[in-house]
Amino acid sequence: MIDLSTTYMGIKLKNPIIIGSSGLTNSVEKIKKLEDNNAAAVVIKSLFEEQIIHESDVYGENSSYYDYPESHEYVKFYSKEYSVRNYLHLIQDAKKAVNIPVIASINCVSADEWITFAKKIEEAGADALELNISLLPSDEKNDSATNEKKYFNVSKKVRSQINIPIALKMCKYSSGLANLIQKLSWTKNVDSFVLFNRFYSPDINIDKFKITSSNVFSSPQELTTSLRWIALLSPKIKNDLVASTGIHDGKGVVKQILAGAKTVQIVSAIYQKGPEFILTMLKDIEEWMTKNNFSGLDEFRSKMSSAEVKNPAAFERTQFMKYFGGIE
Repeated sequence: MIDLSTTYMGIKLKNPIIIGSSGLTNSVEKIKKLEDNNAAAVVIKSLFEEQIIHESDVYGENSSYYDYPESHEYVKFYSKEYSVRNYLHLIQDAKKAVNIPVIASINCVSADEWITFAKKIEEAGADALELNISLLPSDEKNDSATNEKKYFNVSKKVRSQINIPIALKMCKYSSGLANLIQKLSWTKNVDSFVLFNRFYSPDINIDKFKITSSNVFSSPQELTTSLRWIALLSPKIKNDLVASTGIHDGKGVVKQILAGAKTVQIVSAIYQKGPEFILTMLKDIEEWMTKNNFSGLDEFRSKMSSAEVKNPAAFERTQFMKYFGGIE
């Protein structure tokens, strides 16, 4: 009998498919539909630090009550509280409505005082918290150490606030990614790493001279980036590793588990094919396991990691043409 169950940050899951933070998880109704189609867990749509700050500033600046003492700061504070309160209600209502784990998500850029909201998220009943640290190293004045310090500052501060498991959603832009993740694991401030954060992709409309969005949904080809890093890191990092981006079918899930992933996060495939596609993916995984005589995920997890394959250098290879064409 096939057993798809696994554990993630100590949380028991019925299968390895988690629905990632997105518009798919921004209401109780949508979360219930995902559970009905056998999603193992959901990451609720992120509470965005930048959005909270922007909205509170806008409301504060537009306030018509400046004749009252401290009205500007009061309006800004109320706006922040309103955003957080709505988010807490979503967590509470979702926990009442479904039996699968509900993971909260904070999209953050700093270690400011707003992180104290993490405690309220725990109190609302979230099973875990995913920290999505937006780190695009585009400021030429900051070196890599300055940029990466944000991961340590934010995770340390959040850990001081809460006891529930913490997942850190990483950015792939780092001059020493493996070293960074290893050092973060040593702090014991986080329980898992999600590889990777998928950024907004800008494009240019050459007729209207406007910046537009591009590649809103991931493609199956994007799976290889996280696959490489999962395979390289899984033998070395004790924390759970989660694959994200580019997983569009059951085969993609199998590949990531073979590389060493504990679970996967799916978004684009569900947007495009609907919650019912989760069942198709799970069926494909079961059929592959049956064909290869595996009864549980642990029987083949990490079987194709860098520590297990005959040629681990294949995961390190960067010279595309030399590999395929024998070109010197």
